[in-house]
Amino acid sequence: MSDITFILCRPCESGNVGAACRAMKNMGLSALSLVAPGPLDEAVLLARAVHAHDVWKNARTFATLADSVIDRSLVIATTCRRGEKRKVSLRPRELARRLAEMPDARVALVFGNERTGLESGEIDLCNLASHIPVCDRFPSLNLSHAVQIYAYELFLALGEADAERPKEYEIANVKGEWIPMERAAADGLASEIAAILGELGFYRLPGREGQTRFLRDLVCRAGLTEREGRYLKGIFEKAARLGSMGGGGG
Repeated sequence: MSDITFILCRPCESGNVGAACRAMKNMGLSALSLVAPGPLDEAVLLARAVHAHDVWKNARTFATLADSVIDRSLVIATTCRRGEKRKVSLRPRELARRLAEMPDARVALVFGNERTGLESGEIDLCNLASHIPVCDRFPSLNLSHAVQIYAYELFLALGEADAERPKEYEIANVKGEWIPMERAAADGLASEIAAILGELGFYRLPGREGQTRFLRDLVCRAGLTEREGRYLKGIFEKAARLGSMGGGGG
């Protein structure tokens, strides 16, 4: 749980931020970041936070989402936007189970502005999406309520309530050391693979930027270690060498 950060992008309602702090602390979460927040009334915020003032006092503030996730290995967008060309999207419980299988991942769960949600560029920075199923007639959720739902599911899957954990959350232990690469390393690996493909003439038509994002998201969702990333890059490098020689094997 200590490796999970909740990020609020452009929050503008002081009460919502305070209630989000309270929801997080209820479920054993404490790492909060704010990206380009609007003017916030601290008195209102602290009144809604109740006994979770420490979550607010220790919160970090960033100018951009990219700055806030530089040390994360998996970045998840909470958004109701779904479709064939959208990111893979999991429900909160499915997401919590997936994260339970990645015990050493440094995760960021990103929430959008109260009125407009996450912008397309912010979603592009994320590797995975998650949505809360709601009634189609009124699909808009309050920010702090969304935070509470995710915090609750994460607590059941990863938190301290082992005796009360539902059977569907039980997972096998992961053997050996498994530390997924951080976001900066995943970005670099995706760019390097795209560069290799570019040298082979793979991008004669537009599409390199979108494919680079696809590769980055694939690496992050798979939870590749840096060693595995180097191995994957080596496969592409060898393929490029063989291609330049007109074939071969070994």
